[in-house]
Amino acid sequence: MNHYETVFILNPVLSETQIKETVQKYEEFLTSRGAKMISKEDWGLKKLAYPIQNKKSGFYHLFEYTVDGEHINPLEVEFRRDERFMRYLTVALDKHAISWAERRRVKLKQKA
Repeated sequence: MNHYETVFILNPVLSETQIKETVQKYEEFLTSRGAKMISKEDWGLKKLAYPIQNKKSGFYHLFEYTVDGEHINPLEVEFRRDERFMRYLTVALDKHAISWAERRRVKLKQKA
C-alpha cells in the first residue's frame, strides 16, 4: 500500500449538492478498492491562475489516502471521463511528504 495525495478542481457551475455527490462518489470509488482515507479537505472556490475551459475559478478538494498503486490509473480514467473535473493531480508521497502532511493536518486542527 502506497501513500497518495490527489488534488482536483471541480467546475464552478456545480451546485453545493452536486459537489458533495461528486466528492462522495470518488471517495466511495477509492474505498471500494481497498483504500484507507487519511484526510479529506475542501479548499472551497478559488480563483485560477489562468482560465481552464473558459472558467476563471473552481472548487478545490484534496484526498490523502493509502491504496495499492494499481488502483490509481482507474481513478484517473474516471476523472477524465467525468465532465465535472477540470483538473486533477495525483502524487505518491515519500516519507518526508507524509510527515509534512501530518504536521499540516495538526496545524489545521489547532486553527479550527
